[in-house]
Amino acid sequence: MAFVICALLIVAAAALLINIAVRDRLRQQRVMQRLEGEKTGPGKFDTWMRAVGNTKFGQRSVSMDSETEVLLNRVGWRTANQRALFAAFQVATPVAFAGLVFLGHELFFPRSGNLLVVMLCALVLGYLIPKRMLAYVAKKRQQEISVEISTFIPLLRILFESGMAVEQALRVLSLEARQLLPVLTGELRVVLARVDSGLELGQELSKTASLLDVDEFNDTCVILLQLIQQGGGAMKSLQALKALLDDRRAARLEEYISKMSAKMSVVMMVFLFPALMMVLAGPSFIAISRAFGS
Repeated sequence: MAFVICALLIVAAAALLINIAVRDRLRQQRVMQRLEGEKTGPGKFDTWMRAVGNTKFGQRSVSMDSETEVLLNRVGWRTANQRALFAAFQVATPVAFAGLVFLGHELFFPRSGNLLVVMLCALVLGYLIPKRMLAYVAKKRQQEISVEISTFIPLLRILFESGMAVEQALRVLSLEARQLLPVLTGELRVVLARVDSGLELGQELSKTASLLDVDEFNDTCVILLQLIQQGGGAMKSLQALKALLDDRRAARLEEYISKMSAKMSVVMMVFLFPALMMVLAGPSFIAISRAFGS
């Protein structure tokens, strides 16, 4: 019991020191915001998490892993504050897991001698969970973009046929199609904001396509670059790309249906076949057992 109390006091002291360091960092950020004339920032918890992520250890936890940076780009978290927020989550999760495991071990299994191994496993698990969650969100966002492209291309064709240029058509879609294409229009707004700051539209489209890594969006950006450079002659390419995307979608649906039918056949074999055998072969087995019994 004394060991548990000492451990809790050590954890409380460490939390106090971390809180003091974070408050100092927050004071520095508030001073810089007031000097730069910025408005009031986010809430206290959000600000505290960002302050933890802005520490050297938090920044190294993200920068030392290239896969994490790629996943953050695919999710759309490209600003420094968003990366700091994820870094704080990645740093705090292993510590929280290890603390919960330590408390559970001391309260429920005080005589067990595998505390170090269990805490090490908790640290590893807590470090991997944020990254796996980020990978799941990135994959889901890529799928959403892939689905939205099939609606994005016909809208582009309509705007091009009405006489709009590439940049003008993209601006109209980024403003008018927010509810229809929420993910894709968000990326377009980021691209157009960079174009307004003086960058080239073609380069920003290529950069965004490489960051998102969606085949359908990559093909669409190639055609848009052709329109920007040549000024026309890509309408047939858009039509052919739309037909190709429809064929891919139909093939994916057929594959999904075939897999689902295979799974349903397994379920039928497991649950329906024994009942069918009992109904059909049950009377014969009963008759045979009675014959042998008599």
